[in-house]
Amino acid sequence: MSSNWRISSFNGALLAAYFIPVWTIIAFNIMVSPIHGLYERPSVSIALYASDHLQLAKMATVRLAWILALARITVVAFFALFLAMVAFPRMRKNGGSDEALAVALCLGSVLSFVSMLLASKTGELGALRMHAAELLMLLGTAIVMLVDTAPKPAAKVDAVTETAPPVVPAGELSLQQP
Repeated sequence: MSSNWRISSFNGALLAAYFIPVWTIIAFNIMVSPIHGLYERPSVSIALYASDHLQLAKMATVRLAWILALARITVVAFFALFLAMVAFPRMRKNGGSDEALAVALCLGSVLSFVSMLLASKTGELGALRMHAAELLMLLGTAIVMLVDTAPKPAAKVDAVTETAPPVVPAGELSLQQP
């Protein structure tokens, strides 16, 4: 039973086990209290950049917080979809769940990269380290996913239609074969 797990599926499941609870808690904290949730450590770099450089009003900051929560929930939803699809051995064997994992990795990487850049601009070293670690986990899984491809299904060979090509002796080879 354990022989049908590809390393990218196992790595994606471990990554989903981290991102689903952590990013769900972060998103729900932002949904409950947008300004307070935005200024917590996981999102403080975006909040400081928005308040210092963009000079957003209160409602614009709330909208930014809700967009950030929506982005995190979207990544969580794709990780959950990946876990649901990887639970079925047939989909896991032929790589049917790779698309959901790829979307989650792509969206999560973009969000972590932007957060890391904004943390470096605002000087938040704790947030910078956290976003860099998340980005490295996501990129590592993406690299493993690129290297570990799904096995190709074996083509069924029909014994009646399969015929061997005629064997021609080496001395009788010509450019104009019939």
